[in-house]
Amino acid sequence: MAKKQKYYVVWFGNPAGIYHSWDDCKKAIEGISGAQYKSFETLKEAKIAYDKEYADYKGKGSKTKKKLSAEELKNIGEPNLYSIAVDAASSGNPGLMEYRGVDTQTKKQLFHQGPFQQGTNNVGEFLALVHGLAFLKQQKSDRILYTDSRIAMGWVKKKKCNTKLKKTSKNKTLFELVERAENWLKKNKFKTTIVKWETKAWGEIPADFGRK
Repeated sequence: MAKKQKYYVVWFGNPAGIYHSWDDCKKAIEGISGAQYKSFETLKEAKIAYDKEYADYKGKGSKTKKKLSAEELKNIGEPNLYSIAVDAASSGNPGLMEYRGVDTQTKKQLFHQGPFQQGTNNVGEFLALVHGLAFLKQQKSDRILYTDSRIAMGWVKKKKCNTKLKKTSKNKTLFELVERAENWLKKNKFKTTIVKWETKAWGEIPADFGRK
């Protein structure tokens, strides 16, 4: 009997994405400390998972999020309100995508881009993060920058958007923005501290679009 096809989601790897074979998945996670990946029975399940957080699937097939203990909450502490927060939302993967940045304390929108055709959530998170860095540098602000995407943080660190999204005539503008963002990272130095938003402890990031 032929072995059933499996699909592999890599949330944090080089690059992140959806893979149709274990060999390809293995190449994307080899040498990556803290690589995040999981197999799925169907491509549809894999696409849904890729648009969510690894934490939702970390358990043995369970999608129930473990509640943090009082000690864990104490160790995490409260968010720094002297900051801005960024997030992205995508209707489909790929689909219509938009991103924005807000003041963490007041939730006042500071910038917004999109919607763009044929984008992905990860690309949006990356663009939002770079836009946030450029915004704070232009404002000469020493505020910190929150994101709930470890993937975007990894891409910014490498100054490369490692998306597997294919370039088409419909998302040409989006890819131009990606190239611009990558060039900004290569040409600019910044002192802004990028911090992972602790969703389990604090709830959804203030820049969330509320589509969950």
